[in-house]
Amino acid sequence: MAIAIMLLIPVPFSAVEELIRTSAFQVVSIITTTGYSTADFNLWPYMSQALLVMLMFVGGCSGSTSGSIKVGRILILLRQGILEIRKLIHPRAVFSLKIGGKNISNELVSNVMQFFFLYVAIFAVSGIAMTAMGLDLKTSFTSVAATFGNVGPGLGLVGPAGNYSLVPGQGKLLLSFLMLLGRLEIYTVFVMFSPSLWE
Repeated sequence: MAIAIMLLIPVPFSAVEELIRTSAFQVVSIITTTGYSTADFNLWPYMSQALLVMLMFVGGCSGSTSGSIKVGRILILLRQGILEIRKLIHPRAVFSLKIGGKNISNELVSNVMQFFFLYVAIFAVSGIAMTAMGLDLKTSFTSVAATFGNVGPGLGLVGPAGNYSLVPGQGKLLLSFLMLLGRLEIYTVFVMFSPSLWE
């Protein structure tokens, strides 16, 4: 809705329905990682683009085949952050993390935090590697976010009106590996490359 409001500011009332439909479609397409686009959101206001990039990290619901971090993990991270603040305010109180009325174990919270750290670290290193190949900052980091999350289009040269043909060969290899890593999940791929698995 926020993206639709930002797009509505400079347009006449007659185009309102089309802008709401277009922005809603792009948001759903990005968050579900389907890869479709009906508009060139490279031309949208910067704040709208920033929101779309943030949605590239969210992904779909837990258990779905969508990419990215997924809503369930983000919910656990947010609730755990709130819980840590409450612990600072009330250091002697005993709190437990609950989602949907069910207790979430400390082990699961730890696993989610490790996954999130790995996701962000891989994203940062890969984005820097793409800039080292001569791509601009916007193209580098959104191409990594889009491929790692299996979203489809990014921003800049890899936006909805462009494609990945201008990415150097080494960059295409890196982005292909990130697509695999994002689709199969990080731990699965790391386990496949673990020598102890093949002994």
